[in-house]
Amino acid sequence: MSDAAQPTAAEVRAAAEAVKAAIDRHLDAVERRTGDDDPAVYDAFNALAAAAEVYDELLYDRYDEVTPFEIPGADDSLPPYAGPAEPSALSVLIRRDYVVAEPERLLAQAQRLADVDAAPGAEDTTPVVGTSVHAALGVLFGEYEPDEIASRHKEFGLEEGDSTLWVSAGETAPEPGEWLGAPFEDADPELVVCRFDVSAVFDEEDEPDEDFGGPAAGGA
Repeated sequence: MSDAAQPTAAEVRAAAEAVKAAIDRHLDAVERRTGDDDPAVYDAFNALAAAAEVYDELLYDRYDEVTPFEIPGADDSLPPYAGPAEPSALSVLIRRDYVVAEPERLLAQAQRLADVDAAPGAEDTTPVVGTSVHAALGVLFGEYEPDEIASRHKEFGLEEGDSTLWVSAGETAPEPGEWLGAPFEDADPELVVCRFDVSAVFDEEDEPDEDFGGPAAGGA
């Protein structure tokens, strides 16, 4: 980079001050958080990541130095937001993965639900579920909302996998039935206002390295 294009020392200093302010904002949001998915914490995290990235770039351009911290997912989780500044419509896209860890429990719970829903006095005693996990899942998800299944998954013999939730902005709400044929086809990452991911891989990244002796260093 040429000297003319280099940032000034004042610009680097201002970027450093922005990082300090972003740290204070993030800590304040964490201290005031109202739940695991508090949007204020999410916004403060993104602001801190953006401020740190700007400072890192200016520091390198001016002094050929780098910072020791890295914000996971700050660059590649989503592209820059390109939707409306004040959305008038929202789409919430959710994916949750499960493993059928205890098929017998799933089958028993589904059959119990089917028995409860059976018409009183009906003579047909043929099991609705039997040994079919496919049928059991149809009964289970037909009876309960996805959020309730998520909170009671162990009761139904399921084991949680990864999950993600995207809140996508729009100008107008779709017409009734407009997207039912292909509900996720038009998901545009550039319209995502916020995103929340849950995965065991994040827990693995936080585990201390056991290849070295002595106490492990902790991290945020």
